[in-house]
Amino acid sequence: MPDDSMQASANAVVAAGTYGAMGSANAAETYDAIVVGAGPGGSTTAAYLARAGAKVLLLDRAKFPRDKVCGDALSGKAMAVVKDFGLEAQIEQSPHGRINGCLFSSPDKKIIEIPFARKDGGGRPAGYSVRREVSDNVFFQYAKKQVARTIEGAIATDLIMDGDKVIGVKVRDTNDGTEKEFHAKLIIGADGVTSMVARKVGVGDLPPEHTCIAVRAYFDGIAGMKDFLEIHFLDEALPGYFWIFPLENGKANVGLGMIQKDITAQKIQLAPLMERIVRQNPLFAERFKNAKQLTPTIGWTLPFGSKIRKAYGNGYMLVGDAASLVDPFSGEGFGNATTSGKIAARIGAKAIMANDTSEHALSEYQRELEAELKAELDTSYTMQKLGKQKWLLNLVIGKAHKSPEIRELISGMLSKEEAKKELKSPLFYLKLLFA
Repeated sequence: MPDDSMQASANAVVAAGTYGAMGSANAAETYDAIVVGAGPGGSTTAAYLARAGAKVLLLDRAKFPRDKVCGDALSGKAMAVVKDFGLEAQIEQSPHGRINGCLFSSPDKKIIEIPFARKDGGGRPAGYSVRREVSDNVFFQYAKKQVARTIEGAIATDLIMDGDKVIGVKVRDTNDGTEKEFHAKLIIGADGVTSMVARKVGVGDLPPEHTCIAVRAYFDGIAGMKDFLEIHFLDEALPGYFWIFPLENGKANVGLGMIQKDITAQKIQLAPLMERIVRQNPLFAERFKNAKQLTPTIGWTLPFGSKIRKAYGNGYMLVGDAASLVDPFSGEGFGNATTSGKIAARIGAKAIMANDTSEHALSEYQRELEAELKAELDTSYTMQKLGKQKWLLNLVIGKAHKSPEIRELISGMLSKEEAKKELKSPLFYLKLLFA
């Protein structure tokens, strides 16, 4: 388990924010595992590895708390890890929006409200919408207590190779530009969509048809806010959707996302389009009339899990966005990042204990990762493609607008993988036609 004195020393130098945060430039430190990136995927991986007895170094280019552009919703998968780490009280006590369902609107402007599916006990589970500045810090601070050492403000610039095996990382201190090498049996790339680890091992660029570009801003004072995630399929934003997700104290996460290939083909500029939607669209002009935009409109890239990267190799694994695991329909990546981190830690700890972090030994990670996530990601990809058909969106939402039974059916699809598979069946659409 991590050495307490080492942890205390690491915490002290990181807090000081000086050159000492990385230590001597001449002495290469050695660990069982180095995790590059301390977002939810990296922090989850690091914490589980440390709990399994590995000596772990956790690196991040930022200093926490820090913002991360995102939709901010915490899925059931993410909450499962929150519970495993014993962090429910921290999330509950942090600023958050309480979510009890989803609201959808169709291109022909019909609106439906879908409460979350009932649990076995009869009640409906609530979810959370938590700014990433808050939720990521909760995960990071937990991981920091588990691992041997964390370094913030440290940019991993390159991999260290021994033949074709990854054996370490080169790191630059953002305070003074000094560089140092760290070695490990296993390197975990949890460094996001532009992952240095993925790039250096030659995983390849993300295909534009499996990549989403999105913009987001925080607002206050939007009229008509409820405890529902709002997803709006608008004529001017197809194929894609506009969202409003409630946060704490009347604030909201407002954004717009579309597939990169479609943005390029249609020559769309997302930020101006979102501005027109909130100011001119009949569904939103009055709601945003007295609203205040709290932050600039910022863009980012989402690597969809409709094209999962090869996430392992000789001495390394990839988790979260670095592995391309974002849900192709909802755009949510937090839950799949934590899920991949938990699997990577289990496989990684076993490999470290066996002193075998070869590509063959780590291939088990890809098999388990896809066994856990691929069916759901494939279903979401089907939903994404169906969402490009305006007539179909109007049909589904229009029928649900009239029918409580259809609304309850969709409610189950939002939370249950088996129910979600019905979307692939022609029988589902026949039910809709005659509902």
